Amino acid sequence: MSTLSRPLDLDAIQAFVLVADLGSFTRAAEVMDTSQAAMSLKLKRLEERLGYRLLERTPRVVRLSPRGDVFIGAARQLLLAHERALAGSAADTPERRLKLGISDHVAGPNLPALLGRLAAYDPLLVIEVRIAASRDVLAWFERGEVDAAIGRREGDRSDGQLLAEERLGWFAAPGWQHREGQPLRLATLAAPCGIRAIATDALDTAGIAWTEVFVGGGVMAVGAAVSAGLAVAALAQRVAPAGAIEVGEQLGLPPLPTSKVVLHTRLSDPRSQETLRAVSSAFLNAAY
Repeated sequence: MSTLSRPLDLDAIQAFVLVADLGSFTRAAEVMDTSQAAMSLKLKRLEERLGYRLLERTPRVVRLSPRGDVFIGAARQLLLAHERALAGSAADTPERRLKLGISDHVAGPNLPALLGRLAAYDPLLVIEVRIAASRDVLAWFERGEVDAAIGRREGDRSDGQLLAEERLGWFAAPGWQHREGQPLRLATLAAPCGIRAIATDALDTAGIAWTEVFVGGGVMAVGAAVSAGLAVAALAQRVAPAGAIEVGEQLGLPPLPTSKVVLHTRLSDPRSQETLRAVSSAFLNAAY
């Protein structure tokens, strides 16, 4: 029997797709609840089985090789066929759905990348996403309206799985000028936004006068106001609009604290836990 006439190892295929999607052996190992060494061994055996390298590895980067870029499409189709075989017919199997709440300050421009990676990992999953302020997202979770929530840690709370710790900064369009003797012009989300409270409290403590000149219904709207040169906004670097620059030091504005992004979930079955680990890793990979 030739080498390629034997079936491929589905665990190794899944490991390959996860490493390729997340760009990290460590994060892929977390999703599969195994060790980085075990993931590396799976990939090594799969590459030996196929007879060519799937991934190019450097100390800082993991990316698809030219052959791996060709193979990954077939790998995804194989995993999808396996999922469909396990699920059986749609008439016999309850719909699998994940209701996910995400803070608007967390989602930002990386939301398409996060959802795309999650869908690629679990293509039969129906994803229902709701976006609002962190406190609203957490309230949905506590009322059982969503299965999981990703938001910024509010107040003195210490619960939730820490996904990332992000530095907040003051962002403005290049060339934006503060008018001497005038209150600082701010673009914010409507109260009771947690980031708004952090920013305005810091300004009040520093004795810096401010005024809201734009109140947006979402972070993308606030970013548009910054890009248009209307005002300064307190944002994480990850969600700041393209081309915006940090102006806090230049304007003598107070430093802002770091913001903790956390995941809350009550899902306990192994498949759902694995999916949530994929959500966490996809967020980290999209964010950084």
